[in-house]
Amino acid sequence: MNTYKKYCPNVYVAKCEEKYRKGDLITVVTKYGKQNECIVHNLVDRDRDGHFYYSITRADGYNLQERAKRKSKQYESWALAAEQKSQEYFSRSNRHHDFLAMGEPIKVGHHSERRHRKIIEQRQNNMQQSVLQSHKAQSHLQKAEAWRKHQEDINLSIPESLDYYRDRYNKAVEYHRGLKTGKYPRKHAYSLSYAKKEVNDLKKKVMLAEKLWA
Repeated sequence: MNTYKKYCPNVYVAKCEEKYRKGDLITVVTKYGKQNECIVHNLVDRDRDGHFYYSITRADGYNLQERAKRKSKQYESWALAAEQKSQEYFSRSNRHHDFLAMGEPIKVGHHSERRHRKIIEQRQNNMQQSVLQSHKAQSHLQKAEAWRKHQEDINLSIPESLDYYRDRYNKAVEYHRGLKTGKYPRKHAYSLSYAKKEVNDLKKKVMLAEKLWA
C-alpha cells in the first residue's frame, strides 16, 4: 500500500513498497483511508526497509492553488446563503410592522396582551438573527478574499516551484553581488547579511525543487 510521508515543509511524498517509473499512475492512501490517484515524478529517497519515496502530484490536478480556489468559492457560497437568511429574518421581523408602527401600548390584562408581547418578541428575535447572519456573511466574505489571495501561491509541493525558485535565486544572487559592488545601495548595516541569507535559503529550495521535480 502506498501512503503519504512528509518530506519537507509543505511537501508530502508517496511512501511505496514497489518501485515505479516517472509518469506512472499510483494510488496513495491518506491516514484517514482516502485514496488519491497520483502521478509519479522523481525518486527522492529510499530507506533501509526497502521503501521507495516518490514526489507526486494529484492526477485530478488538486494542489495548493486549487485548494485556495475551492476554499474561496466555498466561503463565497456560505456568505451568499448567510445573506439570504439575513434577508429572510429581516422580512419576518417586518411582518407586523404596520401594527407596531401605530405605537399601540400593551394592554395588560386584555385578551390581546399575549399576542402583542409575542409579536414584539418575534420581531426582536428575527432582527437579532438577521444581524447575526449578516455578520456571518461578512466573515465568510473576508475568508473568501483571504483564500483568493493564495490562488497564485507557489511552494515546493508543486512542479512549478522549480522555475519559480530558480528565478528568485538568480535574482537574489544578482542583488547580493550588486550590494557588494555598490551597484545597489545598502539600506542598513545588515543589508549584505540579509541578502546573503536570502541567497542561501533560495539555493536550498532550488536544490529541493530539482530533486523533487527536475
